[in-house]
Amino acid sequence: AFAAILSDGSVVTWGYPPHGGDSSKVHHQLKGVQQVKATSSAFAAVLADGSVVTWGYPLHGGDSSEVQHQLKGVQQVKATSSAFAAVLADGSVVTWGYPPHGGDSSKVQSQLKGVQQVKATSS
Repeated sequence: AFAAILSDGSVVTWGYPPHGGDSSKVHHQLKGVQQVKATSSAFAAVLADGSVVTWGYPLHGGDSSEVQHQLKGVQQVKATSSAFAAVLADGSVVTWGYPPHGGDSSKVQSQLKGVQQVKATSS
């Protein structure tokens, strides 16, 4: 699937619907979009207010509901094939998606302080 950010900050999506080609459930939230990142089957959009909107296959990051309350002041989002990591303004990191591919950072969470940027491999 594809996601295009338009000049007015809205997003148009197309392609395989379960993998993010259909963003109709979150379309009303996709305003002021600054960046969009993708796993193999989900999207994450960072909005101008530092919040994040996700859609697509839930297990691969399309469902961020468990961490949504933490996704404030997001500076950047990176993705593996099935998980997302967001760096927040305070230097902390929030992850979600498929745990074995990086969606669970709980074992290193205490070390993720003062993070400036994150890079990802494919899985």
